[in-house]
Order: sequence, then C-alpha cells, then structure tokens
Amino acid sequence: MTTSRIYLGIEIGGTKLQLVAGDGEGEITHRHRLTVEPQKGGVGIREQIQRLLPDLLRSVRPDAIAVGFGGPVDWRTGTICCSHQVEGWSQFELGAWLREQAGLPVAIENDANTATLAEARCGAGVDGNPVFYVTLGSGVGGGLVVDGKIYHGTRPGEAEIGHLRLDREGTILETRCSGWAVDARIRQLRLTEPTSLLCRWTLDVAAGEARFLARACRDGDAAAWRILRETATDLAFGLSHVVHLFHPEVVVLGGGLSLVGEPLRVEVEHALRPLVMEAFAPGPRVVLAGLGEDAVPVGALLLARAAALG
Repeated sequence: MTTSRIYLGIEIGGTKLQLVAGDGEGEITHRHRLTVEPQKGGVGIREQIQRLLPDLLRSVRPDAIAVGFGGPVDWRTGTICCSHQVEGWSQFELGAWLREQAGLPVAIENDANTATLAEARCGAGVDGNPVFYVTLGSGVGGGLVVDGKIYHGTRPGEAEIGHLRLDREGTILETRCSGWAVDARIRQLRLTEPTSLLCRWTLDVAAGEARFLARACRDGDAAAWRILRETATDLAFGLSHVVHLFHPEVVVLGGGLSLVGEPLRVEVEHALRPLVMEAFAPGPRVVLAGLGEDAVPVGALLLARAAALG
C-alpha cells in the first residue's frame, strides 16, 4: 500500500502567519494561523514558527517545506532581500535556517509568485496559459506563470506591477490601487461628499475604509462607484503594459480589494479593452481569484512538492 506524501507550506506576511500541511495537489489537511506582531520583527515570527514546527514535523512527517514570503527574495538561495512591513528580515538566510530546523528540502519564494502558481494550477487560472496574478492588498504585487511554472527575471525576480509608473511624475500603481490608497481616497471624500453612504459608514473608522466599498456600491452610492471606477481604470492602465509584454490568457485579481467582487472585475475588464492594441483584442479574460486566503499556502504546498522531487 502506498502512502501519499505530505508537505508543509508556510505563509509569512506583515500581519498574518500560516503554517499548513497538505498533499502535492494543494489540498490542505492541517492549518495553524497566527497573528504577526510587527513590533517583534522577524525574530518574533521565527519564534512563532519554532514553537509550531516540531509538533507538525512529528505529527504529519512531511517530505519538504516551502515558504511564500511577503517581500522580495532570492529564490535560488532562499535568502530574504527585505520585508517592507516587518524589520529584521534583510539578507536573512531563511532557506538555510529552515533546513537546520527541519532537516528537509526547503523552497523559498515571494508570496505573490506563490499565490500566482496556486491560482494557475488550482484556482481561477487553471484553464489559462500564461496566467498573470495581481494582488490588491496592503501593497500591489504580481506574478506570472507560464506553462505551469513561475517566470523569474533577474534576481530577485518579482513581477512588481505595483511599481509600474502611471505618469512621468513618478506616480506608481501601488499609490492608486492598494488597499491603503483606496482608504485615503475615502477619507478625502469625507471633505467633499460627507453625506454619501460610503462616508457615513466610515465616519468613525480609522483604517480599512476600503472594506465598505463593495457594500456602498451594492447600495448604489455614486461616490463609491466613482472611486471603484477610478481604481479599476488605473489598474487596467498598469495591466495594459503586462498584456503587451507577456500576453497572458488570464488575469486573476486577488487580495483584499478583490473582495469587492464582480463590480471590480467588470470595471477592470471594461477599462482594459480599449487600452489593448487591436492585434491582441479582445485581450485576456479577467477573473476573480478562486482560492482566497489559501492562495499562498496552497502555492507553498505545490512548491514543497517540487523541492522534494529535486
């Protein structure tokens, strides 16, 4: 009788830490989710991993580990370049550290790349090739999967769509389409349209105002729809460069802001079409992410399987 191999996947973000166990197809069987305390830095996150890892190693007996890390990494060596949210990660050799802790093959990848792999193989992009994934969260990240494999450029090799410039003055996509950028627009709206539904609902909210956008759009709030369309138009402009350079068959929208759902998807697709040259018309299919918060841990399981196979 054969026994299915089990792998460990780890998601390290600025606010969230997940350790999961599962199979090589991305099916999660065990999960531990913890809140990151940014003030404790990278040391604090590593201590959290150290507390959980021994029990996981004993109970599930994994064959390999992979990490989706929230920041640029050198995927060849497993070295973290830096984290933009948590101190104490710059040039840390995470791959070597985990191999020492677990005695297993280890793969380290950027979280957006990891999520892209998951969506391409197991999620909303499963029937497309190439697949481009953009995550709209505390920042804006991206990844490209071609023929089922992550595309890497020169080290650190991330598809940093969030840093594409929207004009010659240096405005980047992240300053227009990230969650915090939409939060800022809503706060500015309070000064000009304080009676709008969106402003009334967020009057006493100090952060995370963007989470009310979907509800306000569903209720027909004109100000909310204007912010949604402006955000979608800026995102489509950035994606138009991706389309002309890489010609993805599918563009997947993920991250917290994608929870606005179908209205965001439709607006992005609508705004993108006239920006795509006629030869490539009608352009890629734009879809919402299918794996939600599981995208990074599922992708990590797929990477761990590859690491185990060598």
